[in-house]
Amino acid sequence: MTEDDVNLRDHHVRTDLLDLLAEVGTVTATEAASRLGYSSGLCSFHLRQLARHGYIEEAPHNGGRARPWRLKQHSPAGNLGSAEEQFGDLARGLEDESWQRWLTQRDQAPPAWRRDEAFSAVAYLTPEEMSRVADVIRRALAPYQDREQRPLARPEDARPVALITRLFPLLPHTPDGADEG
Repeated sequence: MTEDDVNLRDHHVRTDLLDLLAEVGTVTATEAASRLGYSSGLCSFHLRQLARHGYIEEAPHNGGRARPWRLKQHSPAGNLGSAEEQFGDLARGLEDESWQRWLTQRDQAPPAWRRDEAFSAVAYLTPEEMSRVADVIRRALAPYQDREQRPLARPEDARPVALITRLFPLLPHTPDGADEG
């Protein structure tokens, strides 16, 4: 990671924008300014900087002046390059931060929203099976993803919900930090 990448991510406006995108999915500079309390020009500048460095991308839209942005969408196949690995680290950090915020503030949520669904499991899988499990999860979520772009498709009581799935191999524990070969 270069010094520019660290400075890019550490800027508070950019961090706020990434947090907002992680929460709501898609946002224009004007919407971000309204929600975060910054000027739309400042948000526009920082959104373009995040896009230039590969953290976000322009979201599909029906023309017009408004430019909606979203977190960069990565294809599920292939090896992660260094920029994608850095983005993954950033995304996981934002997920963890959102989870901690939820834990400290859930008693302030409306009563119907004060619970969460969490589960974990260990399964013995091959790399190909792990990819297939991830694809099944993506397909299960697909019917709800157009609601990000189409607010009128959302049920009246729908709220943004973080859906976080991490599939990774469990590595053996090593005594005293010794490497196992």
